[in-house]
Amino acid sequence: MGTPFPTSTGLAGLSPEERSRYARQLVLPQVGPEGQARLKAGRVLVVGAGGLGSPAAMYLAAAGVGTIGLVDFDAVELSNLPRQLLYETADAGRPKLEAAGERLRAINPHVTVLAHDERLDASNARALVRAYDVVADGTDNFPTRYLVNDACVLEKRPNVHASVLRFEGQASVFWAGRGPCYRCLHPAPPPAGAVPDCAEGGVLGVLPGLLGLIQATESIKILLSAGETLVGRLLMVDALSMRFREIGLRRDPGCAVCGEKPTITDVVATGDACAPAAATGPARRGDIVQPMPVGPGGAEITVQELRDARERGEPIVLVDVREPFEWQISDLPDSVKIPLASLPSSLERLAREDDLVVYCRTGGRSGQAVAFLRGRGYPRVRNLVGGINGWADAIDPSMAKY
Repeated sequence: MGTPFPTSTGLAGLSPEERSRYARQLVLPQVGPEGQARLKAGRVLVVGAGGLGSPAAMYLAAAGVGTIGLVDFDAVELSNLPRQLLYETADAGRPKLEAAGERLRAINPHVTVLAHDERLDASNARALVRAYDVVADGTDNFPTRYLVNDACVLEKRPNVHASVLRFEGQASVFWAGRGPCYRCLHPAPPPAGAVPDCAEGGVLGVLPGLLGLIQATESIKILLSAGETLVGRLLMVDALSMRFREIGLRRDPGCAVCGEKPTITDVVATGDACAPAAATGPARRGDIVQPMPVGPGGAEITVQELRDARERGEPIVLVDVREPFEWQISDLPDSVKIPLASLPSSLERLAREDDLVVYCRTGGRSGQAVAFLRGRGYPRVRNLVGGINGWADAIDPSMAKY
């Protein structure tokens, strides 16, 4: 495979305890002492210590990958626990990297865990990627996926990708120079709200475990220069039917970052590369949207402003565009409940002269609803910034979050 990774020293580079620990791998012809020493010298960056990053990091550590970098800046939440097995119930509220480091070192004290407690952005993406041999992308949002992809292309690093939603997942290895990159498959991000994230669409807890293990497997194979990787192939998993299928991927000669005449020569935030969206249309994920004044004719309202307006007795009509099962988790009293998909057929329930505040879980779907309603002649409609979870964070901590 011709990887650029350090040469190994065989058994001479392994302690007696390590030889015993990795005994079942050492007897594999594709691993052996030389391969195990290569794993020990290897460096893998796991971007996102969540549903995908958890199993990937755990198995990389157990396999003896010498240096594992983790990029994350979140704290552990109870809703993480069904799928993020790096963490325990007692870890709720702790920084993820603090808890993850302890767990990975407990799994294998011979590995070095480097915590990058920061958001991956255009200012640090290339430097982080450059410091590792392989990148495992466990992110759950499109702007960061494009950042990871572009940094990997520019730094000539393999990007071991996976994503999950509901009962389905997919995985591939994007490695410019050997096959397509992520932009060859998806040249640009989808419109905001067109693809729900796991928080809004849901995910079966075991599914990220399955895809994260695939990421760990591909990362290990790359470090070993063993077997056939998923370069040029997209593996698709349907957990409900337990069927696996794959489709072939080809490099796009016109790709903006890995093509014959690339137009992307450095990493930029997705929003920086896009023009401002029109106020009357839904913004694309990552677009820079010019702020509009907050008020009856404006586009947004904060949770604090909504609370103050309600306390003053202003006649605000709340519109909840979440799904019915979400209403059972948390609720703002006296709201008109219309799922987003039902909004076009339910306009008779909303008066054009009313002051409408639309909300969902975090603000994505409600942003779509605001754009739709404005296009249908509702001038006094605003989006609740942060959604009902933002209300729980800032106004009512007793409210359940999900």
